[in-house]
Amino acid sequence: MNELEKMKLQAYKNALIDKERTKRYHNKNLIKRGFNIGQPTLLFNSSLKLFPWKLKSKWSRLFVIKSASPHGVVELIKPDSDETFKLNGQRLKPYHEGELPYKMEELVLTDL
Repeated sequence: MNELEKMKLQAYKNALIDKERTKRYHNKNLIKRGFNIGQPTLLFNSSLKLFPWKLKSKWSRLFVIKSASPHGVVELIKPDSDETFKLNGQRLKPYHEGELPYKMEELVLTDL
């Protein structure tokens, strides 16, 4: 019985060590992003990972930050309406003036 308890305790310690190692591995890939209220951002379009299109932008339209928590949750507002929603800040990137969010131009080729 004593041997069984020792094995159980060792397995518990090994599981804790493995969880810590996994947590460190995943946290090193996270990018710290600081967002301010009222800042324009672009949202990552995750549906393109399931159905990749070569010429489509990975970033969808423009949103404005309503609030941001220190844990990474960001509340967004659509600029043309008052609709809000919350999501993980890892799916956002700051919008810099001059970037075109998800607009494609049509190019017409003619035969010469």
